[in-house]
Amino acid sequence: MESAELLQRESFVEKNARQRVQHLVDAGTLRELLDPFERLSSPWLGLQDIVTQADDGVVIARGKIDGVAVVVAAIEPAFQGGSMGEVGGAKIAGALELALEDARAGKPVVPVLLLETGGVRLQEANCGLAAIAEIHAAIVALRAHVPVIGVISGPVGCFGGMSIAAGLCSTLIATREARLGLNGPQVIEQEAGVDEFDSRDRPMIWSLTGGAQRHACHLVDKLCDDDAGEIRTAIARAVAQPVADLPRTQAVDAHLAQLRSMDTSRRADAEWARQVMAHDIHGAGDPS
Repeated sequence: MESAELLQRESFVEKNARQRVQHLVDAGTLRELLDPFERLSSPWLGLQDIVTQADDGVVIARGKIDGVAVVVAAIEPAFQGGSMGEVGGAKIAGALELALEDARAGKPVVPVLLLETGGVRLQEANCGLAAIAEIHAAIVALRAHVPVIGVISGPVGCFGGMSIAAGLCSTLIATREARLGLNGPQVIEQEAGVDEFDSRDRPMIWSLTGGAQRHACHLVDKLCDDDAGEIRTAIARAVAQPVADLPRTQAVDAHLAQLRSMDTSRRADAEWARQVMAHDIHGAGDPS
């Protein structure tokens, strides 16, 4: 790529959560819900002398993307690593449940989830886990009415229970800078040992869990460059897609067969993972 072309790009990854929402939504249509002036901060972090944030690191807004009514939930990766606590998780779950009510009433609103999160906030584990479970249930219920769009853009990635939320989305979009996995590198190293997974080996980590690898393994539907315009276009196309069957979460027997075919005695590497996942059992495709 020419350096001039690269310089002309507007980074999506470098934007904070609120800026990302503002970039995606049509001009003049954005209405933020439960904004920082509502002072909905975590009741638990302050007890541990951890500075709270007035929106608990989650931005919720309604608006339109190319004329389609949407509700956007954006997690702020710079606050507590994008971790999900009681308040932030409840904001996302509540927004999805309201969208479900609208859909059932014949007023469809498409959810767009900007997922950059390490998963549940350990200081609020049970409360955060309960909220994540509610998010999962709402996504599954919504998929019968509208597409649910997930986006993983930055290096914080998407892990823990929120990686399951990403997998439940109708369309999942990611950049090469993003990562996706159930457990983070430090957790894997702690449980399996450094010989199995070295959490300091960044090239190895991205080769296995990075956006390009997850796209090659059919766990991500659309791979984008870190280009705000390209990402918005991909989201707009996904938002406009009709509701469809989702083998990604329905082909249980095929998934189990794929898992049984793996040689668990060997250390994973990128090429082997691509070979194992070469057959697309999910029916996932490029929404473009």
